[in-house]
Amino acid sequence: MKLLPTVGRKATQKVVVADHDGVVTCFGMKKGEAVPVFKSLPGQKISRLELGGALGPPQEKIFVSSGSEVSGYTKKGKQFLTFEAYLTESINAMHVSGADLFVCASYIYNHYCDCKDQDYYLSGDKINDVLCLHVETVGHIVPILACQDRVLRVLQGSDLQYHVEVPGPPTVLELLNRDGGKGGEEVLYGTADGKLGLVQITKSGPITSWELDNEKKKGGVLCIDTFDIVGDGVKDILVGRDDGTVEVYGLDSSNEPTLRFENVLSESVTSIQGGCVGKEMYDEVLTTTYTGWVSGLTTEPQQMVAGPGDEIKMSRETQGKVAALRYYTSELEQLQVKVLQGREKYQQSSQSSTALSAVPVFSINDKFTLSQDDASYSLTLEVQTAIDNLLLQSDVPIDLLDVDKNSAVVSFSECDSESNGNFLLATYRCQANTTRLELKVRSIEGQYGTLQAYVTPRLQPKTCQVRQYQIKPLSLHQRTHAIDQDPMNTLRLTGQFSFAEIHSWIVFCLPEVPEKTPAGDSITFHFQNTFLGTQLEATYCKGEANFKSDNISTISILKDVLSKEATKRKINLNISYEVNEDSVSHTLRMIHPKLEYQLILAKKVQLIDALKELQVHEGNADFLIPEYRSILDESAQLLEEYKKQPAHLERLYGMITDLFIDKFKFKGQNVKTKVSQLLAILNNYELDSLMEFFSEA
Repeated sequence: MKLLPTVGRKATQKVVVADHDGVVTCFGMKKGEAVPVFKSLPGQKISRLELGGALGPPQEKIFVSSGSEVSGYTKKGKQFLTFEAYLTESINAMHVSGADLFVCASYIYNHYCDCKDQDYYLSGDKINDVLCLHVETVGHIVPILACQDRVLRVLQGSDLQYHVEVPGPPTVLELLNRDGGKGGEEVLYGTADGKLGLVQITKSGPITSWELDNEKKKGGVLCIDTFDIVGDGVKDILVGRDDGTVEVYGLDSSNEPTLRFENVLSESVTSIQGGCVGKEMYDEVLTTTYTGWVSGLTTEPQQMVAGPGDEIKMSRETQGKVAALRYYTSELEQLQVKVLQGREKYQQSSQSSTALSAVPVFSINDKFTLSQDDASYSLTLEVQTAIDNLLLQSDVPIDLLDVDKNSAVVSFSECDSESNGNFLLATYRCQANTTRLELKVRSIEGQYGTLQAYVTPRLQPKTCQVRQYQIKPLSLHQRTHAIDQDPMNTLRLTGQFSFAEIHSWIVFCLPEVPEKTPAGDSITFHFQNTFLGTQLEATYCKGEANFKSDNISTISILKDVLSKEATKRKINLNISYEVNEDSVSHTLRMIHPKLEYQLILAKKVQLIDALKELQVHEGNADFLIPEYRSILDESAQLLEEYKKQPAHLERLYGMITDLFIDKFKFKGQNVKTKVSQLLAILNNYELDSLMEFFSEA
């Protein structure tokens, strides 16, 4: 969705929306009613909508991309352009600047001038968005690509000028103040894990102005705009997130962002714009959401008017709005009656032997991402109609974690992993009008398979769609820009395998690796374990692969999985490895604070019931020592935290046990008989005694 600029005396702006049915709709608002300007015919799903036109005057031409085609419309709805880019994949990002058109499809970037080929670039990872600096200010074309591998790629023609490392996978780019600020070089970005940042793209290199962390664990950023909504002469930053959060950030005297307003919608915010739509003199934050709602948050004061004798009355305008809402409500009720009648008629006709049942088609907007903060996977499912129920099935052991935003009722079924391979069967029954569901799961590294989600919406006849998500062998690893050279264990593989084959094995083992085989002869990727903080470096080319990690269990998992994959393809592998003894104690020290915290938490939780009983018996808790009093005061938080971390302690015990077994496995020794001794030490945990046991065993 975009807002068309105002021309002449017209104070309110027109709204242009493009949707998945291929329809471009333009409308204005008059007395609270939507007044249509034009509506295009349905076609292929529209992926992007941008405004363009000659450089200088207001940008009022409408450009949309669907498939590999770009179409242009005037503000009156007349189509003036149809351009076929002849790309093998659909366009997923587009930017228009004067006569220049920039389009991206997965890994490919193309630049056209007056619909003629100019530049081409093949990116190392998927492109999520594309932007060009303000040509009038900068004086030349500077395209910027937001790529999935946590970098912004700045291009010069068909070549990479430099790249900018950002703290998360960037999903959206926007010029500050819509023109890049004073020098035209300032670019805002939002990431899939909810972070915001401002970076200056200069000729010599990037300058990071600020980065805003996602401390409150809000959703990923989907859209950004800049507009002076507060009216203080400084443009504010408007942000829309995939959990429905709408935010307005102001810039303080030191140009640092501060949150001024926040509102939460029930669906993901697909676009956000600042402007004047509903009423002259009053600006709005306009949003569109996934299922097609267009809504405005206005600056118009919504207040009551004091009547005679201080009697509070609604203003005439507000009364008009309430009357209109009542009218729409009665209209909706009539529609619901008609739907019920139609459904009954359908049910009766479906008994006939000649009747055909049409399966309703519905789209699912799903996202399965690894969260760095708590080393868990967030599964978000959004449907264009209300969800009735969701069935989760997994053939690998995973934990379901509590999500505060989730109001669905969950029930578990017993699983027999030996006979049918199921480790998890859970059903979520949703409340009425739930279109979005968020779940959290945590996997165990080394155990890999598939998580399946069966989504059933409230549609007739009943229909279900299944979505599959791969749980990878090193599922808790996340891409990072660089690693420290801590004490490293190394694994080296050589054999008759191609670059494409070894890359496909790495894709199978690790998340966040692009499926497309990288350009060139070799590649290096860096990873960090989100749970422990241990690191991994993978360097490979045709016939050779080298891995370095400070965690011996990571090396062990890679060795086992890659050997299996090579055996499947009947490829003989030569495997060599070097184990660094210091790395084991290094990993134990990294586990120590987490294990110590969980043990203390478990002890505190065990004490809560007894302390509460003492408090009731004595009448107060004054006689208790301060430590016990604080446990009583914080009992609700402690229980909540303990509830949110099922099997956390067992998970840490499992990691230490695996580390112990893997250390001696590389020496050719089987120490499974000593695991009981190890568990006895863990029950009376002390770091020194544990490290002593590891070295003496």
